[in-house]
Parts: sequence; structure tokens; C-alpha cells
Amino acid sequence: MEAIYTLLIAIAAFIIYSVIMWLYQRRIVKTVTEEEFRQGYRKAQLIDVREPNEFDAGHVLGARNIPLSQLKMRQGEIRPDKPVYLYCQNGMRSGRAAQTLHRKGYKELTQLQGGFKKWSGKVKIKN
Repeated sequence: MEAIYTLLIAIAAFIIYSVIMWLYQRRIVKTVTEEEFRQGYRKAQLIDVREPNEFDAGHVLGARNIPLSQLKMRQGEIRPDKPVYLYCQNGMRSGRAAQTLHRKGYKELTQLQGGFKKWSGKVKIKN
């Protein structure tokens, strides 16, 4: 019986943590549709936070690849005074990247709703 209570407490804690992180993310990063993303990303820094093999398989034209796994080391490549548009495969990693950047003082953060898998615009593929 004690194991069930422990499991229920762990599940409740996980759910509470997930909700808090979701609310925090909504406050720090603007999630926009593909159309809104297209209207703004040319005036911003467009960052693909997927891994290099994913980036090489296809990415939004004009994007720079700074994988989430390297973001802390390479954040100096991103200017804090300009808007930052982020995307990943489905939106999870770009949200985490936004959290990391926000903690470092970046203010204008936007992510693509649904990530690259929902993108229907121009794509560049590395050969």
C-alpha cells in the first residue's frame, strides 16, 4: 500500500512540475504559426536547435544550426539585442532552448508552433 502512495505522489509531482514548466515557457517564448514565423524570421536570428544530422537532412532556408546540446557553449554566437526565432523538430527542444536563453538575458524569443515537421516553406538540404 505504501508503494502505491509513493507512486501517486511521484506522478502528482511530475504533473505539477510539467504544468509549471509549460506555464513558464508560455510566458518567456512566443509560439507562433508558420505564417507569423515567416513574417518575422527574416528580421531576426533564425536558429535551428536540432542536431547536425537533422539539420543536414533539411532545414529552413537561412537558418543557423546551434544544437540544444551545444547551446550553452555557443550562446555567444547569438546576439541578445536582436529577436531570436527558434525551431526544432516538433517544438520541445526549442522551448528548452528558449528557457536557457531567457536565463541568460535574451528577451525577444519566438518559436515555430509544431516545429520543422509542420514547416511547408522553402527548405535547404545539405548534400
